[in-house]
Formats: sequence, C-alpha cells, structure tokens
Amino acid sequence: MTDAISRACGKCELCSAETELSLFEVPASGDRTDNDIALCGTCQAQIADTATLDVNHWRCLNESMWSTVPAVQVMAARMLKELSSETWAQDLLDMMYLDEDTQAWVDAANAEAALDADAAPTLDSNGAQLAAGDTVVIIKDLNVKGTSFVAKRGTAVRNIALTNNPEHIEGRVNGTRIVILSCYVKKS
Repeated sequence: MTDAISRACGKCELCSAETELSLFEVPASGDRTDNDIALCGTCQAQIADTATLDVNHWRCLNESMWSTVPAVQVMAARMLKELSSETWAQDLLDMMYLDEDTQAWVDAANAEAALDADAAPTLDSNGAQLAAGDTVVIIKDLNVKGTSFVAKRGTAVRNIALTNNPEHIEGRVNGTRIVILSCYVKKS
C-alpha cells in the first residue's frame, strides 16, 4: 500500500486530491502484480457506483491519462470509456495512446464488463449484431442535429463505438463525432 501512495507523492493518482487516500486494486489481466493505485475516497466511490458519476470531477483524466504507471492508464481509459457519451471524454479517449500490453489489459476489462452487463445487443438494420470497432454504412440520408450537414446514404462510418443504449452507436462523419440510430446503418 505504501508503495503506491509514496509513488503518487501522497496524491490521488487520478484526480490529485490529497485527502482520504487508500489503495485501489485495478482488476488485473493475466498474472500482473503491478495493479495497485492510490485513490481518494471520491474517485473510489464513483468507480464503485457509476450511476453517481460527477462528470466534472472526471475532467481530471485529462492529466492522469498521461501517467507512466500502467494501472493508472488502465483506470483512466476505463473511466473515459464510461464517460464516452461526453464529447470531451471521447476526444480524450481518441487521443490516448497505450502500449500493447496496457491496451490488452483495458480490452480484457472491457470484455469482462460487456459480459457482465445484461444489456441487449446493438443490432443494425438487418439484425446483425454490432461491436465496437466495426465499420457500418449509413442506409438513409440523416440530418445531423446541431450541425449544418447531412450524413449521406452510403457513407462508411469506421471504428464505431457502442453506447449504453443498444439503439445508438457513435462514429465520425465529416470529422464530427455523432450519435446514429443503429436502425439506419448496416454492417459492412
């Protein structure tokens, strides 16, 4: 415990708070032993109960995502994924670079979380199940709210992201990240 707290210089490794520090064990992938980080009570409480997320508190991930500690990077990536409906969080997630081992750790955790969730699958217009990272094609011209452009039929949307709502996906069209109803796309 003292190793992680001393490494963190007595500050939360996610938000830099100096109060209520305690050890947090990031669920490990494989036989990792370097999965402890120092977190404040606020971060731990919100990680434990994501229904109570204070979005503004997590803007601190802008700094902590660049940590050199793999366990901190993994937690930053997990929280950014949890907050991916926020434009700023998705932008940070898009900028984040992880080495292969750390990315595998994040992917393993995301796969476990997906298995744990009893959510309905996200299906395209033909009933094919969509997964994060898939490429889809828009099947109908769509007016994009908040912008002056139309997402044209036949446009390929690469590397989609799934949302908490199985009827929505996220992707970039004309350089803008938008939410698309899954019934207006087909898997390519």
